[in-house]
Amino acid sequence: MAVALISYDDADAAAFAAGRELARSGLDRWRHAIGQHLRPRAGTTVLDLGAGTGAWASAFTDWFGARVVGVEPAEAMRSRAAHRPLLAGDAVALPLRGSTMDAAWLSTMIHHVPDLDAAARELRRVLRPGAPVLIRSPFPGRHQRIALFRWFPEAVGVLRRYPDLVGVRSAFAAAGFTVSSVEPVAQTTASSLAELAERLERRAHTPLQLITDEEYAAGLARLRAAAREETGPVVDHLDLLVLR
Repeated sequence: MAVALISYDDADAAAFAAGRELARSGLDRWRHAIGQHLRPRAGTTVLDLGAGTGAWASAFTDWFGARVVGVEPAEAMRSRAAHRPLLAGDAVALPLRGSTMDAAWLSTMIHHVPDLDAAARELRRVLRPGAPVLIRSPFPGRHQRIALFRWFPEAVGVLRRYPDLVGVRSAFAAAGFTVSSVEPVAQTTASSLAELAERLERRAHTPLQLITDEEYAAGLARLRAAAREETGPVVDHLDLLVLR
């Protein structure tokens, strides 16, 4: 079951673009990990499902020379994206013909999918046989190396309501997928805690939207206090789940 189906108005989309789009220089390990499973070749077509403002779609295009078809339900997100094609649609009703995609990329969006079983069936329909589904997500119980949850511990309670690995595997298994691998991948989220505090946009993070105002204020105060003492980059680890 989805945690929250956020409508993403213009303010949400602006916050997402400001607070969630990461510098390419901090994504080298993601580029390597994705390339190992994608194995791009001439003409590779990738579905970016829940493409948001198109940052990952643009990265895949630049990194791998792939043709990336984005699908995003929120008009406010689509209107901010430079990447094309970016189609209106959602995970349970993809506006694509069957067996046309060479891979699917789902980044930090499965908690918004209302029916994972239906989404897995739709992905099975549009993917060519053997094509991978690459899911980038925080999963319940695997949050210990994500800085956000250090400063906002109440947000861990929201994360516990996200689909867990067992549930995701089960939904995709029912649609004919098997797990290829799951691994944590490092990313540089910010150059320092000070930058993280400066760039933090509550509306860009579902776990922060769903805690109380008081909990958010206390966490932000903790983060700002730590930023005065701690130096060095903020390196987070999110999981990459690969199914075929």
